[in-house]
Amino acid sequence: MNSYADYVPVFKALSDETRLKIIDMLSCGEMCACDILEKFSISQSTLSYHMKILTESGLVNGVRDGAWMRYTLRSEGFGETISFISYITGDKDDCICKQSSCKVCFADK
Repeated sequence: MNSYADYVPVFKALSDETRLKIIDMLSCGEMCACDILEKFSISQSTLSYHMKILTESGLVNGVRDGAWMRYTLRSEGFGETISFISYITGDKDDCICKQSSCKVCFADK
């Protein structure tokens, strides 16, 4: 499993409404930046900023196509994130909560 810090960029990417909408749009398949831009009232530079965060998080792939970029979802990135969420929300022997030395917290366990 990756470290907690490895997932900070993913959750940053997911913490913005515009980026969530872009992910939703990309769920239908590959899109050109120009097509994504048409759906928002933002500048091209603002879209580039959002796409940089999404690609650096590992959730989106970007490929240059002439003057534009074409974007797709990176299913591996989402699979890894889902696995991480399942891991941190599930019971496990090496859980942080089991490393506590608080007597009150563990009185009933």
